[in-house]
Amino acid sequence: MDQARSTISKIFNGEPRSYTRFNLTQNMEGDNSQVEMKLSSDMDEEVGGNGVGEHAKHHPHQSYTTTKPQQRPPRNVCFMVAGIMLIFVIGYLIGYLAHRKSDVGSPACASAVSTNGEDDTIYQTETVSSLDWSDITSLFKSKLTQDSVEKSLSEFSSDSHQAGSPGDEALGNKVLKRFKDYGMDPWTDEHFVRIQTSPPSGANKVTFRGKTFAESGFLSYSALGSVQGAILYAYYGQMDDLRRLQDLNINANGRVLLVRAGKISFAEKVANAVSVNASAVLIYPDPADYSFDRETDLFGHVHLGCGDPYTPGFPSFNHTQFPPATSSGLPSIPAQTIRASTAAAIMKEMGGGNPPRGWADGGLQVYKLGGDDDLASVDVNNVLVEKKIHNVFGVIKGFIDADRYVVIGAQRDAWGPGYASSTVGTSLLVELARTITEMKNKNGFKPRRSIVFASWSAGEYGAVGATEWLEGYISSLNMKAFSYISLDGAVTGPTFKASASPLMYDLIQSTLKEVTLPNDPSKNLYSQVVGSNWETAVMEPMKMADSAYPFQTFSGIPSVSFRLTSDKDYSFFGTSLDTKKNLVINVFRVGALVKTAGEIAGNVALRLVHDHLLKMNVEKYSSLIRSQVAQINREVFSLQKSNRIPKTLKMQWLMSAMGSYSRASRRLLTLIQNSDLADTEQCRIINDRIMGVERNLLSPYVSPRESPFRHILLGSGSHTLGALLSHLAAIKDGSAGADIDVLRNQFALTTWTIQSCANALAGNVWEMDNQV
Repeated sequence: MDQARSTISKIFNGEPRSYTRFNLTQNMEGDNSQVEMKLSSDMDEEVGGNGVGEHAKHHPHQSYTTTKPQQRPPRNVCFMVAGIMLIFVIGYLIGYLAHRKSDVGSPACASAVSTNGEDDTIYQTETVSSLDWSDITSLFKSKLTQDSVEKSLSEFSSDSHQAGSPGDEALGNKVLKRFKDYGMDPWTDEHFVRIQTSPPSGANKVTFRGKTFAESGFLSYSALGSVQGAILYAYYGQMDDLRRLQDLNINANGRVLLVRAGKISFAEKVANAVSVNASAVLIYPDPADYSFDRETDLFGHVHLGCGDPYTPGFPSFNHTQFPPATSSGLPSIPAQTIRASTAAAIMKEMGGGNPPRGWADGGLQVYKLGGDDDLASVDVNNVLVEKKIHNVFGVIKGFIDADRYVVIGAQRDAWGPGYASSTVGTSLLVELARTITEMKNKNGFKPRRSIVFASWSAGEYGAVGATEWLEGYISSLNMKAFSYISLDGAVTGPTFKASASPLMYDLIQSTLKEVTLPNDPSKNLYSQVVGSNWETAVMEPMKMADSAYPFQTFSGIPSVSFRLTSDKDYSFFGTSLDTKKNLVINVFRVGALVKTAGEIAGNVALRLVHDHLLKMNVEKYSSLIRSQVAQINREVFSLQKSNRIPKTLKMQWLMSAMGSYSRASRRLLTLIQNSDLADTEQCRIINDRIMGVERNLLSPYVSPRESPFRHILLGSGSHTLGALLSHLAAIKDGSAGADIDVLRNQFALTTWTIQSCANALAGNVWEMDNQV
């Protein structure tokens, strides 16, 4: 094309037309980029210097024979010039049209011109979308309307959709149809999972002082059978509560623990009871914590884990060869929920002393600890059944890194209507899919990376559907899925709270500053934050019962679970009273709050798929590691001073690994600050290093079947830094379970897990700073 222009210019002007070529080069020593500018005449000189002209210059004695050109008649010359001009005009038009077609036909890389405000230097960069961030957020907010959200809430509301039921399948088909309508080419995954349901009689039984109480509520995955023991009131069943009883010289061995619902999950309450050798657990909703009728049944599960506990570490596909194994998180004692009225009747007849201060602050008339003669019988006869469940998926594919994706997920099943627990999340899921699809198809939004929308089943049994999917595709998911956003239980009040990977804290903070309050568009959600430390006010530890927990601690995928809530927990989860009516009564302006929740999730997802570099701060883990290592160091120093542990156990290796991670994270931030965002390959390399942090904090030294939550900072098990601290506390207390050799092993494995993470974050092997 340029040659054609040059030739025509020579014909008319006799001189070539100069043009300018700009090359953006990266200055790795600072933030300023250098721009190289060359004229065509300079290029001609360079070409001549390397070609025939240079050859003639260095060989002056070489002779050349020249002949005088033959003269042509003026008429022939005119015809020749006219013919040449016609040929080049036709060539010019063909080249122009072909060039224009090429520009229009390439959706993945559009040219954008940027201007540096300081020196007005113009340079060319490569971008995916013609929309900037403010355009994208404005467009997203305009399309995610309250009317459309409320229509989806009505469409996906259902009175009965327990996991694997026809109601659950019907909702799944609705989600699938909506995804198809959006042109997302959706798909489904089938899993065959085992869950416990209520006994054939419809109720389990509790017998106390000759009176039998039939309880329609139940706890899936409880141990089965009939046991007896004296009832012991243990408040909320937390470990602190059980230690309080030990301080009062009350032995829980063989007792039936009566505990309140709340504070911690049902599974944790039962696991704590097992640790003190209790014979069974009865869990009731105290009227002080739950505002519903005293005859209301509670439902839940007691698997201290996620997924199908009868295929631990394996996906429950129909073709899977299942090993003869069960999850270590299954309880060994029966557990049963009882109504508040049953708890009141039992407590009224109990003996024993008065409970510790605060334990009697409830809604029952009488509170007693219980005596040795307060014998009760607990009969649990749940039925283990196999259910076929469906997970439903849709995808919006990215234009640059299509094989990198964020997953947005919502639980679809519920014990009853499940309006707050599942209907809100499912409705938000399909509305986010609709909105972002429209932005892509109609408004020119071109995400760099992909978004996967997932509707899970069997969430009420411990994120079973989600975990089975993770187990089935773990080898690719933890390499390609860079984040998970949970929509479960997203709206129960006006105040924002979240649990997330520390990598995502900065992204959450910026999101709060961009999403406005539903009742006051002049203010953002960040204005709700009380105090100078927003993380303390907003962020909470991610609990095992959280649906995002297996993504974070089993798969090493940075995750966020958020909710708009109130000071008092929504009391209808796990009951048949989780209805639209009760949510509307307890929460003002539900529709507006659901739209706000959608804006939060959408803002996080769009930022992750729009930016050249993932908005994740790897330095956040430096402070968390430093904090825990400092606690360990204090305990080790104290125990060595009192000769409880040998001085040969050195802290220097763990401290060195901590320093390696800190240095690697700082160097990556420096690289990011000096990176060329137009360099697609460099951005991908940096993003892969960011994505690897969470995955590399999973301990490689424990089995995912025996210890599935392998994250050494946020997970659960003997491999974690928290377990190391607990072991030091056990040595300090003189516990029989303390073992110095085990402690040394914990030190070694945690040290090398952190060091390995630091090595991977540093990049190539020749860039590592391994001081251990």
